[in-house]
Amino acid sequence: MLKLSLSSKPPRKAHTMKRISVRLAVVVASVALTAAACGSSNSDSDTMPAKESTTSTAPASANKTIVVVASSNPDFSTLVDTVKAAGLVETLSGPGPFTVFAPTNAAFDAIPDDQLKEILADEGALKRILTYHVVPGVVMASDLQPTQMVKTVEGQDLDIKVTNGVATVNGCQIVKTDIEASNGVIHVIDCVLLPPAV
Repeated sequence: MLKLSLSSKPPRKAHTMKRISVRLAVVVASVALTAAACGSSNSDSDTMPAKESTTSTAPASANKTIVVVASSNPDFSTLVDTVKAAGLVETLSGPGPFTVFAPTNAAFDAIPDDQLKEILADEGALKRILTYHVVPGVVMASDLQPTQMVKTVEGQDLDIKVTNGVATVNGCQIVKTDIEASNGVIHVIDCVLLPPAV
């Protein structure tokens, strides 16, 4: 009986030792995993400066002038071409600030070909038409009044109306507003504005 109880004890001790060693292995493994996790979080924090430096370049994108912003939009390719033809790139790249009512390509396409060719051939007339789309200062959509006249860089006024939430300039609808640039803002319009004397 005594021998049996003694002989039965060692297996229990061995079994207990196995449990302890398994627990130790689990603890060691969890410590290793924790260390690995800490290591990976440290490596993440090491990459944080790279993210910050990327974020710090964001203000550089705010340095895009009206010309750069317009050039990056394929809907303004005709407008950009006319700005170049009129020699206004430098002006619209200057400090400003300016508010530009920018016609889309479709707006230019609506002008009869012969009339458009005639305008493009006359640099003086083209410059007057384009500067008629530009207002000194920054006029955001929230600044628009139900009825107002604003003087353009060309010298003549634009008639702006806001009715039932729809804004128009000389009857042309403003289809998109507040495209910001470093030297002003662009509002997209659906037709080309022609100064009265042209």
